[in-house]
Amino acid sequence: MKTTLFILLLTFFLNCSDNSPQKKNPPSLRDVDVAQSFIPEFNGQIAFDYVKGQTKFGPRNPGSIAHERCLDYLEFEMRKYANAVNLQTFTHAGYDGKPLKMTNVISSFNLQASTRILLVAHWDSRPWADQDTDPNNQQHPIIGANDGASGVAILMEIARNLKIHPPKVGVDILFVDGEDYGKEGDSHNYLLGSKYFATHLPQGFSPIFGVVVDMVGDKELQIQKEPTSLKYAPDIVELIWSTAKQLNIYQFSESLQNSVMDDHVPLNNAGIKTIVLIDFDYPDESNRFWHTMDDTVDKCSSESLEAVGRVLTHVIYTFTP
Repeated sequence: MKTTLFILLLTFFLNCSDNSPQKKNPPSLRDVDVAQSFIPEFNGQIAFDYVKGQTKFGPRNPGSIAHERCLDYLEFEMRKYANAVNLQTFTHAGYDGKPLKMTNVISSFNLQASTRILLVAHWDSRPWADQDTDPNNQQHPIIGANDGASGVAILMEIARNLKIHPPKVGVDILFVDGEDYGKEGDSHNYLLGSKYFATHLPQGFSPIFGVVVDMVGDKELQIQKEPTSLKYAPDIVELIWSTAKQLNIYQFSESLQNSVMDDHVPLNNAGIKTIVLIDFDYPDESNRFWHTMDDTVDKCSSESLEAVGRVLTHVIYTFTP
């Protein structure tokens, strides 16, 4: 399966890659004639339905039945929209020593475009609610409505629009597995899907930039700038935040948060400049549903999903190759 995947991806990226230095830095909004660009409407309610679609299976921790069923669901939905969908399957030794099957889902749009944007979200959910205040809950897996499903849902709604209204640029949507498998303090067992993808890149795979979306469905959404993103891709941070400002989307804050260990780290280490959009204070600094049994659908909102989705949609459709 992996051999077939890499042959397909290698053929695609060799045909459409363009490593010319002129295409490494994105234009600012000053260089884009937004008025002449058609920008489809991002529907927050449809995105919210995609959150429900994932969480209806239950906790999607690797090795579970819900994990298998959600993978089938994601593949089925993305095949409706993408020009190509490939599954990148790998195994990882679990804490019990048994191999866990994990799968990255790679969906590609506008295969002929040499200028490409990478969008990333993790689709697994955490195997244990280790931050729950109730000790009886701490060994149970979480639903992960915000931490996992929200980012995937936004990218699924973007995929629906990409099918109906193909953009000028190419877009690759990557759903990574095993992001949240690690136990507290064990960095080796986090970010498994993005680490695998970053170390198994097909030859010629060179998106101009990447954006990771994670924990973006919070009803009290506030996305701050993240230091690792600013270090590796300050121009992309500026592009996203200036777009949000232009659209009067208040959920993007000019304040700076602490560095976050997320899927943008392995991608930046592999030379793909990538930022993360994340609201780690879920819902706020004093009360967090993060990695607890309370990370459920009712804590998310279509308004928050739409805010992030609108910004990303505008960036995609106003980007000049």
